[in-house]
Amino acid sequence: MSNKQNYYPVIIIGGGQAGLAMGWELSKAKKEFLILEAASRIGESWRKRWDSLRLFSNAKHSSLPGLSFPGDPRGFPTKDQVADYLVEYAERAQLSVKLNARVESLKREGSRYSITTRSERYECDQAIVATGPYQKLRVPLWAADLDPRITQIHAGEYRNPSQLADGDVLVVGAGNTGAEIALELSKAGRQVWLSGRDVGQIPQLLRRLGNGGLFWFLATRVFTKSSPIGRRIHSSLRAGHGGPLVHIRSSELTDTGIERIPRVVGTRDGLPLLDNGRSLEVANVIWCTGFRLDFSWIHLPIFADDGYPIHTRGRVLSARGLYFLGLPFQQSMSSTLIGGVGRDAKLIAKWIVEFPKAA
Repeated sequence: MSNKQNYYPVIIIGGGQAGLAMGWELSKAKKEFLILEAASRIGESWRKRWDSLRLFSNAKHSSLPGLSFPGDPRGFPTKDQVADYLVEYAERAQLSVKLNARVESLKREGSRYSITTRSERYECDQAIVATGPYQKLRVPLWAADLDPRITQIHAGEYRNPSQLADGDVLVVGAGNTGAEIALELSKAGRQVWLSGRDVGQIPQLLRRLGNGGLFWFLATRVFTKSSPIGRRIHSSLRAGHGGPLVHIRSSELTDTGIERIPRVVGTRDGLPLLDNGRSLEVANVIWCTGFRLDFSWIHLPIFADDGYPIHTRGRVLSARGLYFLGLPFQQSMSSTLIGGVGRDAKLIAKWIVEFPKAA
C-alpha cells in the first residue's frame, strides 16, 4: 500500500558531490526531490580520508554547478576543504537532505520505486543512485593468513603514520593512493616497500599548461567513452588498474628510498610472498588495492557480470526512471571528479524533466 507521507517524485540516493549537484539541477528545474544520505553530516566520506589527501584537480576545476570553490584557484584543495565546501553548497542551495538515512533496498513495486532505509520506506517515480563507485574495501582473501603481529590497514581507513606499528611498511598497490601514502611514510622516516606495476605519470607540462586547463579539456572532451583512448582508460579503470600518477613523479619514490618490489601473490609462514618467491619481513601492510562496487541492495536485473550497472550516460534504459550518477567514465574521465559531475547531472536532470515522455 502506498505511503503518501514518504512519496517524492524524485529521490536521490547519496548526498556526496554527485547527489548535491543533482539536487542543484533539480532545484533549478523546479522538481520536488529528496536526497537520502547515509552519514550524519554532509561531506563525511571526505573527512574520513587520509589527512594529507589533496584533490587531483585545482580549485578552478573543482566547482559544482552554481558555486565556485573558494580560495586560490591554482591550489589543490585538501579533503577537509572539500567537505566544508559541500556543506556550504547544500546550505546555499537549501537542498532537501535527509541525514542518517542509509538505503538498504531499492526495488520496483508497481509503477513506482520503493526505497527502504533502516527506519523508513519511501516511494518515487524516478530514482538517482549517486553513491559513487567506492563502496567496499577490496583486500585479497589471503590477507587473513598474514601473521597477526603484522598491522594491516586499508587505504580507506588510513589517516596518518601514527596508526602503524614501529618498523617497515609494505604498501600494496602503486597507483596514486599507494604512491602518495608510500611517499608520506618514507618522508616520515619509515622503510617502505612498494608493490605494484608502474602506472606511469601525467606529464608535468600537461598539468601546467593553462593552469591545468589543457588537462581538464582532455579529461572532459577527449578522454570519453566515444574515443579510442578514452575507452582504453575506462577499461583499465573498470578492471581495477590504477590510473597514471598525478601529483608526484615516479622518480620521487626512488629518490626518497622507497624500494619497488614485485607483485604480492600470497603468504608464506605468515609473511607476504612476492611473485619472485621472496618472503618479506615487515611490521605493517597498507592495502592500496582499491574498492569494489556493492549494489547488492538494488533488487533489479540491471547489472553486467562485473557488477556495473548497464546504462547509457547514466540512464538505465531497461528500468524507466532509474539513473546513476558519479560512475567512472559515465561520460568522460571527469565523471567521478567534483568538477566533472555537474555536466552529467545536468543531462540527467533534462531526462527527469522530460519523464514520462522520455524513453
